[in-house]
Parts: sequence; structure tokens; C-alpha cells
Amino acid sequence: MNLKLLKALVESHAVSGREEGIRALIRKELVAVGCKVSADAMGNLIGVRKGKNKAKVMLAGHMDEIGFIVSHVDKEGFLRFQPCGGFDPRTLMSQRVYVHTAKKRLLGVMGAKPIHVLSEEEMKKPLKVTDYFVDLGLPGKDVQKLVDVGDPITMAREMEELGNCATSKAMDNRIGVWLMIEALRKVKRHNVDIYAVATTQEEVGIRGAMAAARDVHPDVGLALDVTIACDTPGAEAKDHITKLGAGTAIKIMDGASISNPKLVRELRSLAKKRRIKFQMEILPRGGTDAGAIRQVTGQCAVGTISVPLRYVHSTVETVHKDDLSASVNLLAAYLESTSGTGYVLGENL
Repeated sequence: MNLKLLKALVESHAVSGREEGIRALIRKELVAVGCKVSADAMGNLIGVRKGKNKAKVMLAGHMDEIGFIVSHVDKEGFLRFQPCGGFDPRTLMSQRVYVHTAKKRLLGVMGAKPIHVLSEEEMKKPLKVTDYFVDLGLPGKDVQKLVDVGDPITMAREMEELGNCATSKAMDNRIGVWLMIEALRKVKRHNVDIYAVATTQEEVGIRGAMAAARDVHPDVGLALDVTIACDTPGAEAKDHITKLGAGTAIKIMDGASISNPKLVRELRSLAKKRRIKFQMEILPRGGTDAGAIRQVTGQCAVGTISVPLRYVHSTVETVHKDDLSASVNLLAAYLESTSGTGYVLGENL
């Protein structure tokens, strides 16, 4: 398993709309697995590997991560910011961050008003994202020279192996990009034209995938993403969504799309036939790039292969190595076996 590539991907920095920090790495890897690569004005990278027939299968793994954009620099040098993607404010206390300026990358810390000086009323209120600021440890005049409104902010965290797992920031969704590349490395023969798309701006509204799908016009759209693994203390079994180590997840539905039922059956049948560990996923809220692809044309069947993830949208997002392997094996098996046709809804479903 190529954890070296995964480490390089998750430790890259690319908030929504500012994906330039990772694009060169992904382009290099897509070329290495036999893709002809182009980019569009949204910043999507589109790698193409031609097959024997004209059916198109679009894989979509988004390369952006949740982060922030500098919105204000005060006279003392403290930064205020606008979120790029959804954050649980509880995860931000005492975190280290990077501010990516035109001149250099600056290390900073997330700060908030100390608990020792909070009023009784303030102590009763949960922290909001807007209560935080970034402290760069520099004089205000220096910060104002270095930092501009619009500069991106990312979390400062490296990937570590943790038992049978790996943990880092940005597993959501560098995992999907990694899965796409590793499956293409494994696939030797395929009938369909494969469009491997590293999409942009997913975390702020699945925007890149929608633009790419309009250009590609695929017959099948497969989002490659993470999903919730809430198999932790305090959660009932019915609320787990998925479990870490129980295999790749085949999505039935989420808040943005309902997977084509024939595509779901095909993926489940392949997993059973190849003895790949899998679990079925229903996510009550949230969605993937499949929700964007399905809006483009009624002729496209969509689905999602998900990797279970604990502690989503935090700096300690955690995945299981067995689930990574199972996801690669299932995607590779599908790409090798599919004709990319026959998904039109009707009595045969």
C-alpha cells in the first residue's frame, strides 16, 4: 500500500478555490498511471485513459480541504478569517495553522479569549468560529506587510500511523484522490474511457465536479470520498453509519444523491465475488461529488465508493488501512469489468 503517496497528499495544503498547492503533485501521479492530463478554468485536473468502447466513466475525488481565508488584519497583527468549508468550532481550540502569503508560509496559532477572563454569561455560550483569531507572533506592522486579505489558512498537521490506522488533516478528501490514482495503477485492461478528475471546491458546494461533468458528459459518475465512521463511545450501533476496519463502503444514498440501484448491485456483487470486505452506507446528511454529477444529465448513473473515516472535519481524521485496500480493490475491479452502459432506469432494475 502506497502510504508514502497518501502522506504527500494529506500534508499538501489546498483550501477550496486555492488548490494550487497540490495540483502539480496530482498531475504528476496521474501521468504516471497512464493518463493524459488537462486542466479547466475551475482548476479541475482531468486525466483520461482511453478504453475499447466509447462509454465514459468519470471518477471524482475532490482535492480541496476545509480551511479559512484571511478576512481582516488588525493593527496588532491578529488575523480574522472566513471559513472555507464546514468546521466544528470545538476542534479549533489551540491548533497550529499555516497562513499562505505571497511571500512565504507563516506558522500561527488559533487563539480565543482565555477562560480566566470570561464572564459567567460568556462561559455558558459555545464558541463560534468567529470567536477565534490567528496569532502569528509578529509585530502588527510586519504582519500587515506580509499578509493580505484573501490569503488562505490551513491546519498545520502531519500524517502519523496509529496502530492499524493513519491519522491526519485533509483525509477528507485526499483519500479519494489517492484511491483514484492507486486503482488506476492496479488496472491493466479496461473497456471504458476513464476520466479521472481531481475536483475543486467540493467543500463549498460541489462546484468543480459540476463543471467537469458538464464537459465530460459521462455515462457513469463515481464519486470517491470518505464517509462517517461513528463507531465510537456514546454512539448506538444504529448511528454508526460505517465502522472502521469493516471494509469499503458502497453508498446507497446521502443528502445530495441516491445511487443508481443497478450500479449499487453491481458493486456489491463484485465485492462478494472478489471477496472484498464491504459495508453498505446510508448517510443522513452531507453529500459527495456524485450530487453534482447527477445534476448534469439524466443519462448518467451515479454512485459513490466511500472510505470510512473517524473524526471528520478535524485535524485527526482517521482511516483504517484495511478499508483503504478494500476500496482500491473494489474500484479497480469495477473499472476492469464494466462496460459503462445499461444503467437506464426501467423494469430491468
